[in-house]
Amino acid sequence: MKIAVFGGSFDPPHLGHLKIVKEALKELEVDLVIVVPTYLNPFKKSFSAPPKLRLRWLRKVFLPYKKVKVIDFEVKQKRKVFTIQTLQYIKKRFAPKKIYLIIGADNLSTLPKWYKYKKLRKSVEIVVASRGERVKGKYKRLKVKVPISSTALRKKIQKRYLPKTVAKEIVNFYTHFR
Repeated sequence: MKIAVFGGSFDPPHLGHLKIVKEALKELEVDLVIVVPTYLNPFKKSFSAPPKLRLRWLRKVFLPYKKVKVIDFEVKQKRKVFTIQTLQYIKKRFAPKKIYLIIGADNLSTLPKWYKYKKLRKSVEIVVASRGERVKGKYKRLKVKVPISSTALRKKIQKRYLPKTVAKEIVNFYTHFR
């Protein structure tokens, strides 16, 4: 079994995230894409939308996709979880022959600072999802041109960049409940 793992805060999930998963299914020829929302990103101090809410949104977004599974491993830990720990869990649960780890081009510069980085590099093939940015290094790439980020959406929520299945809920949360 060949899988791709795509983790992140997804605060909020947007069309760029959906496009990354669709591209991974098409370009990487994987049997499964595992989407892993964080409880709290190890490089951040807080989140806007609560972890269980982000998990619920992602499950709704990816429900129609048979080859996509959203897992609650990190959310259930109720703490920061390192990618290497999540990968160990995934290896035990799914026993894949190959794992691609999808990261955004914006995370590439901090990659060497990730916990147990060298071990991580040996255990997966890193795939970089770029929004048109130049990517240095020999990585597989997923070209995704959706001009939005979760950070921008938290500042100014724009329904047109949100998956239809959860757009109303996300707009409601980021305009009324923060």
